[in-house]
Amino acid sequence: MAEQLDLPYSGLATFGHRPFLTEVEQLDAWQPDVAIVGAPFDVATTNRPGARFGPRAIRATAYEPGTYHMDLGLEIFDWLEVVDFGDAFCPHGMTEVSHANIRERVAAVASRGIVPVVLGGDHSITWPSATAVADVHGYGNVGIVHFDAHADTADIIDGNLASHGTPMRRLIESGAVPGTHFVQVGLRGYWPPQDTFEWMQEQGMVWHTMQEIWERGFKAVMADAVGEALAKADKLYLSVDIDVLDPAHAPGTGTPEPGGITSVDLLRMVRQLCYDHDVAGVDVVEVAPAYDHAELTVNAAHRVVFEALAGMAARRRDAAGAEMGPPGRR
Repeated sequence: MAEQLDLPYSGLATFGHRPFLTEVEQLDAWQPDVAIVGAPFDVATTNRPGARFGPRAIRATAYEPGTYHMDLGLEIFDWLEVVDFGDAFCPHGMTEVSHANIRERVAAVASRGIVPVVLGGDHSITWPSATAVADVHGYGNVGIVHFDAHADTADIIDGNLASHGTPMRRLIESGAVPGTHFVQVGLRGYWPPQDTFEWMQEQGMVWHTMQEIWERGFKAVMADAVGEALAKADKLYLSVDIDVLDPAHAPGTGTPEPGGITSVDLLRMVRQLCYDHDVAGVDVVEVAPAYDHAELTVNAAHRVVFEALAGMAARRRDAAGAEMGPPGRR
C-alpha cells in the first residue's frame, strides 16, 4: 500500500507526498522541522490572474523523480521532517480576510519553531506571511532575500495598498522588516519608476539588477548577495517570485519579463542561502499554471522548494558531522 501511495500519479496530492496535517494539535504531536502551507490567493494581481491555482499545481503536477540530492549527496527527508499543513482559507474577492487567514496559518507554524514554506498565490501574500514570521522572531530580526523581476515596493497601485506590487513597502513601513534588511536579486525591465527607487535608497535597501548580473557574472553577484543576506539580521526569510526567471524558463506567471535569470542559477543560489543561513521562512509565488507550457514553471517552482529544503538538510547534516554520499561535491 505504501508503494502505491508513493507513485507520482496516485494518492493524495501533498507536497512531495509528505504527511498531510490539518490541525495545530497534529503539528504539536508530529513536531516537524518544516511545514508546507498553501496560500491560494491572487486577487491582488495587476495583470494575468491564476496564481490561486499555484499551490495545487506545485503539489500535484510537478514531476518528482526522487528525493536523493546528487549534488549534496544526501537524502533530503532523512535530515528534515517535512509535512504538508494544507491551505489557508482564501475566499474569493476578500483580500483582508484572506491575508488575515494566511498570517494566522503561517503564525501557527512559525510559533512552534517550525519553518513555514508558503506556496502562493500572488506576491501580496508575502506581506502577511513574512509579518507572521517577524511576529515570532521579532521585528527587525528577520532579513529578506527577494528574487523578483520587480521590486514590489510601490506605495499604492490602482488604489490598492495590498497589491502584489506593494508587499515589500508594507513590510518596511510596519517595521516588521526594515529596508536595511532587504536584498533583492533579478530586478529588470521598466517598473518601478525613479521616485520609487529613490524611496528604496532612502530605506537602505540593497538590490542586484539583471544588468549587474550580466556585467559581473552570476557567481560574483551570488557571493555578494549571500554575504549581504544576514549582515543585519539573525533570521532569513526567502521570497521567490517565479518571474525572476526568464520567461523561457517560467512562462506560467502573471507578469513575465524577458531577460531574467536561468533556472540553474536560481536553484543554486536558493540552495546556498538556505545552507549558509538560519532560515525562518520561505515563499514561492506567482505561479499561474494556466499560462504554463509543458509544466516548465510548475517544475521550476517545485525545485525551488526542494533546493531550499536541501540546503537546510545539508546544513543540519554537516553540523552533525555526517558523511556526504556519492556523487556529492563540497
